[in-house]
Amino acid sequence: MEKIVIGNHIRRLRFDHNEMTQQELADKVGVTRQTIVAIEKGKYSPSLELAFRIALTFGLPLEAVFFVEESNG
Repeated sequence: MEKIVIGNHIRRLRFDHNEMTQQELADKVGVTRQTIVAIEKGKYSPSLELAFRIALTFGLPLEAVFFVEESNG
């Protein structure tokens, strides 16, 4: 069975939204800056609720922020 990796465009989206900082995004969605760092780096997969909160913050559908990659791992 292949491992599923969740990728994201959060760093680019933050830049495109007036260079929003990780802390500003964290404050908007109710998590720590360290959580945003981990999600951006792909070291942590957000809960479905948090993923939707992030997408709503950017005014985008979930699939415009997150994507799935299959990995042979």
